[in-house]
Amino acid sequence: MQADELRQRIEAGVPDAEVSVKGEGDHFEADVVSAAFEGKSMVQQHQMVYAALGDLMQKEIHALALHTFTPAQWAKRIR
Repeated sequence: MQADELRQRIEAGVPDAEVSVKGEGDHFEADVVSAAFEGKSMVQQHQMVYAALGDLMQKEIHALALHTFTPAQWAKRIR
């Protein structure tokens, strides 16, 4: 599994997502920014990403450090 494959899978499954993925093999770290996360708890946001990844979480990805943000949260974070 490559980081770019993981990024593409998340982008395809989470509406309007901007995704950055680091790592290789079966250990990754991802930042996911999407307006679809508005009004959702962190658990619900993570569930959206896990749903996009489907069976990869059980087979090809051993560890995923996941950070989810709304666009407003992301804007505050990078200032």
